[in-house]
Parts: sequence; C-alpha cells; structure tokens
Amino acid sequence: MAGFDIDRVAHLARLDLTAEERELFGSQLETIVAYVERISQLDVEGLPATLHGHSVNNIFRADVPVEGLPTEVATANAPERIEDEIRMPRVVE
Repeated sequence: MAGFDIDRVAHLARLDLTAEERELFGSQLETIVAYVERISQLDVEGLPATLHGHSVNNIFRADVPVEGLPTEVATANAPERIEDEIRMPRVVE
C-alpha cells in the first residue's frame, strides 16, 4: 500500500474490516491518495483562494421566532414517553 496502513486507518475509524474489505478499501484509498497527489501537482500560482468553485450567496431566511409544535403533536410518534418527554435508550455505558 502506498504510504498508509489500512489496518491503522480502520482502527482510527473504529471499523472491523474483513480481509476482503481490507483489500477493497485499501485499493480504493490508494486510488484516492493517487488522485490527491495528482491534484497537488497542479500549478495554482496566481489563482485566488476560494472556498467554492462557484459564487455562493447568503440564501438563509431571517431568524424569526415562530410558534412551536404542541407537545402532544411533537411526541405523538414517540415509541415511549414519560409525561411530556420522549424516553430514549441509553447510548453511553
């Protein structure tokens, strides 16, 4: 592999990869790295720095407070409720 260890990348991404996935993703990462190396060879001297390839205008609406949903409507499809609150499963052990 060109300059990276697929097992280390998988570990950092917290992925358990099979041998087939390591081979597939390793090949895909090599292609991505090769493309980035190719782009880095472009002569961009004199080009202005940009964030986007096209003009971006502020398209956001005004931040105006509006009436929220009634509690009954907001919690109507909740799988489990405790009074006016939605009960969620624990995600941190």
